[in-house]
Amino acid sequence: MRSDCSAGTGRRAFLRRGAAASAFVLLDARALLGDTTDRVPQSVHELWADFDPRKDPLEVEAIREWQEEGGVFRHVRFLVGTFKGRSARMTAIYGYPERPNAKLPGVMHIHGGGQRAFLHEVKFLVARGYAALSVNWGGSAGQAPFNSVEGAQPGDPNTDWGAVDPSQLNVPGYHSLQPGPKQFFEDREHPKNNNWYLLTFGCRRGLTFLERQAEVDPQRLGVHGLSMGGNLTMYIAGCDDRVKVAVPAVGGQGWRWQPHEFIGGGAQQERIKGDVDLFRRTLSFESYAPLIRCPVLHRSGTNDFHGWMDDVYRTNALIPQQPTRYCWSPHLNHRLTPEVAVGMPLWLDHYLKGGPAVPETPPSELTLQTSDRIPSLRVTPQPAWPVARCDIYYSIDPDPRARFWRSAEGVRAGDVFTAKLPLHTLDAPLFAFANVYHTLPQPVSMVQLPGYREPVREVCLSSLLHRVTPKELHDANVAATAEPGPLIDDFARGLRDWYQLNAGNAAHLQTWTRKLTDPFWRGRDGAKLQLTLKLPKTNRLSFVVQQNEWRSYRGKKATFVCGREIPGAGTGQSITLSLADFVSTDGPLQSWSEVDQFGICAHFTERGAAAKPPPTWNGPAPLFTRLEWTWISHRE
Repeated sequence: MRSDCSAGTGRRAFLRRGAAASAFVLLDARALLGDTTDRVPQSVHELWADFDPRKDPLEVEAIREWQEEGGVFRHVRFLVGTFKGRSARMTAIYGYPERPNAKLPGVMHIHGGGQRAFLHEVKFLVARGYAALSVNWGGSAGQAPFNSVEGAQPGDPNTDWGAVDPSQLNVPGYHSLQPGPKQFFEDREHPKNNNWYLLTFGCRRGLTFLERQAEVDPQRLGVHGLSMGGNLTMYIAGCDDRVKVAVPAVGGQGWRWQPHEFIGGGAQQERIKGDVDLFRRTLSFESYAPLIRCPVLHRSGTNDFHGWMDDVYRTNALIPQQPTRYCWSPHLNHRLTPEVAVGMPLWLDHYLKGGPAVPETPPSELTLQTSDRIPSLRVTPQPAWPVARCDIYYSIDPDPRARFWRSAEGVRAGDVFTAKLPLHTLDAPLFAFANVYHTLPQPVSMVQLPGYREPVREVCLSSLLHRVTPKELHDANVAATAEPGPLIDDFARGLRDWYQLNAGNAAHLQTWTRKLTDPFWRGRDGAKLQLTLKLPKTNRLSFVVQQNEWRSYRGKKATFVCGREIPGAGTGQSITLSLADFVSTDGPLQSWSEVDQFGICAHFTERGAAAKPPPTWNGPAPLFTRLEWTWISHRE
């Protein structure tokens, strides 16, 4: 597929303009490309063949230097390159341990969208014996101070992309190959017009800065990043052989351009403007993964909107002959549990410092043909580190963003774990995976990072993802044995089917589940929700329903809220909620059929709405003991 603005058409239009300034733009860009033809790169190799990240001088500006917490830190700026006759310069934070007695491994941190270079990321790595660089790719002249590096002072220079702009002030550039005033070319469609090309260009120059520091061993370089930084981690690992280890998080999965079919409709992450096949060959992650020559550990949430779980596995399966690991935070979107987050320093330590080897991906086997006709998953983790527990999950929802992961009841025999996966229908696919929690040889302190007060004592390593089609279920003579009922959760296993935000802060605590989106627990017409809880002191709670959170193919996205003052009681009390109790700006909730999430919140402000101060909270957080459906019989 091609847009109307083809390379040839754009070239002729450019020549007709004939302006001297425009001619300079084209000549300057073509000189930078090292190319005197109009040939457009057709592969990742061709896209990067003319770029040497070490060729041009860095022209480093030392903005500030200081010492604290056993480290030396510098706020710097360096030359990325010259585009359309103007230089582009990137700010960054660099740090290393005081008085290193040998060359240090170096790690580059890449921030996510809307964020900036973080001093705390550098401090964390420095405390672990690394030289570290956090690049500020998102900054741009005019965005200061928010997008200045963490700790910048008034008047400090910021990242300035000059005549181009791959930052989030130019969002269309992430999904396009087409020309434009802020793109690499103004006259023709080209992969270098895409923001990801220039951002990868700039981060590769960051690697050059890092390897040239006197404290750094240039043969031991690693990269890690989260969200859009996870994307850039995969790009760099796929086109720069200086990278010896990579840790992408919540980003960096392929096939973002590809439509995906779900139950009730389809969706895709990006609609590319221009030649989609050209984008696929030069800029899509499934074209970078086969070129990666370093170990990769991927951290994410099972319901991440940005790094779709299924496609992460598809992408990393293309990495040839390199160790890969997966760490999935159950039920979370774009967040990491401590047991998942700790995978990053462990992976870096092993491959850059000779630290202990991270256990292998837990072997798992999904069996469909069983004596009771119920599928089962068997997990046999390697006991290189003690196995604390194994959680086995399964789902029938094809949409990775919205699916509820059912918790299977596992049985442990030594270090072997087996769980039955009962189904109530054979007309939906089956997905299954396991999280194995290993006790660490030594607890890992992450106090330099926000939110980490206690040492992390376990690491979560995830199995591969199993997928079975409805036809395979039928062919294997699987039986639908599960019987839906009114009970949603008796909380006998705590919050294993829920996730919490702001845990430990009763005034801001939010407790969420996707259980109501699963057809097995979905409410029937006329049903009411009944929650039993213990709340010693009187407080106000917000009960929240999110409808079609990611399923625009199914219906309109909306948030419905029911606020209730709950009187304090020494014993359990029940609260009954009907459809009419949940209200949005467009009116009350009409049906449970399109509910994706249900939340119980001490304080809730809908995204995009003006923030409200939290009410005063009295006493401890609520304790939930039962959630179930009730319905009115025909006699009533």
